[in-house]
Amino acid sequence: MSNVSNLVKTIQDIMRKDAGTYGDAQRIEQMAWLFFLKIFDDRETELELMRDRYLSPIPEPLRWRNWAADEEGITGDALLDFVNNTLLPKLKALGTVDRMHNLIRMTFEDANNYMKNGTLMRQVINKVNGIDFNTSTDRHLFGDIYEKILKDLQSAGNAGEFYTPRAVTQFIVEQVNPRLGETVLDPACGTGGFLTCAIEHLRKQARTEADEAAIQDCFSGIEKKALPHVLCMTNLLLHGIDVPSNVRHDNTLSRPLRDWGPKERVDVIVTNPPFGGMEEDGIEANYPAEFRTRETADLFLVLLMKILKPGGRAGLVLPDGTLFGEGVKTRIKEALLTECNLHTIVRLPNGVFNPYTGIRTNLLFFTKGAPTTHVWYYEHPYPPGAKSYNKGKPIRIEEFEGERLWWGEEKDGFKSRVENEQAWRVSIDTIKAGNFNLDLKNPHNPDTGPGDVDHLLPEYEKLLAQIADTRAALKQELQAALTSTRA
Repeated sequence: MSNVSNLVKTIQDIMRKDAGTYGDAQRIEQMAWLFFLKIFDDRETELELMRDRYLSPIPEPLRWRNWAADEEGITGDALLDFVNNTLLPKLKALGTVDRMHNLIRMTFEDANNYMKNGTLMRQVINKVNGIDFNTSTDRHLFGDIYEKILKDLQSAGNAGEFYTPRAVTQFIVEQVNPRLGETVLDPACGTGGFLTCAIEHLRKQARTEADEAAIQDCFSGIEKKALPHVLCMTNLLLHGIDVPSNVRHDNTLSRPLRDWGPKERVDVIVTNPPFGGMEEDGIEANYPAEFRTRETADLFLVLLMKILKPGGRAGLVLPDGTLFGEGVKTRIKEALLTECNLHTIVRLPNGVFNPYTGIRTNLLFFTKGAPTTHVWYYEHPYPPGAKSYNKGKPIRIEEFEGERLWWGEEKDGFKSRVENEQAWRVSIDTIKAGNFNLDLKNPHNPDTGPGDVDHLLPEYEKLLAQIADTRAALKQELQAALTSTRA
């Protein structure tokens, strides 16, 4: 591992010397498209051996092997001129002849060259050439390094929203359990964590070449922003997807809800929609009046209900705000509990998404078709001795062993589930009586503390407003009294 790891660290160190790549986000974006071209070129070497008359979608002078592979090749200002004025513009303008051409064009439509020193760029390219993506050892080791690069996004400005801890994606995929022959979607796919997890989950079930061919085409994804989209493409190539062109660079929410037809419905959705963000003006008009909001996570929840097939299953990450929120949020939750069986909510502790956000999150699991009769809750504890998570000590998949042992079978109504210190069940009647508040505390844990800041803050702000109103009224009364006294 150290060899590939050292190569990537050296690449980052070289980039730090360049005035153009002044931050983690620029370095990661620069590495992303360079790695994409190298991985794609190594994959093409395999395809040329496997297929007669293979034709590359990339024009011959722009293929990695023809401008980057020679260590003594083009460098300095000539390299910068080639990349800025030939390579990137021509890849962005590639036609949409087929899926392969479309994949390249989509990957590069927002790619940028941040490096300003062509000699340093040549040094970076030569280091990239040190990884052979056709050897399973190098590919596997780079996969681990790539995971670390994606994780580094957490501290690269606001780009942390694109990374979901691997333990969370793995647990959600395991419990939703996509099966061969089913279609899988992540409508906010970021760097592809859920999709690659689902692909590996399906590969464990594959027995034949036909099974593997089905895996190549059974999934789809949509990502709004350019950097995570390129990283997603590269991630999928690393996971053996030949043409990951069924991941689109687009804003899922910009399409009117009514336009999603029955043929686009899917069996499985696994996702971590962006939360805490607001969509641009007008996006909410794509949704029915009773569900209109600019809160991104809420709109995605409405979308999921629409595009799941009857009997389809979903697992997603949602913030506490959706669980206790009122108004539009209440109507969305009422629709969810009426149209779907929201059978499980796993309540995660603070800090799972540190350092990007300290917002408390939940994992929701539901099946479309039958209404909810009761919701099972499971409060995920910190590991022994821990009081929070951080970049150095993230949540680990082993911590979900309690949930795994408790989970049971959906087809028998989870009859084997029992209440314990972490788990409890709430009836739909209780939830309706509470105006569809799903932010329900563990009844087995009396030490609830002073209350959650997300709850206390609105109450505190309401109190401040009341104090301000009272002060203003008193001021008016005093002024009136003074005026009448003078008169």
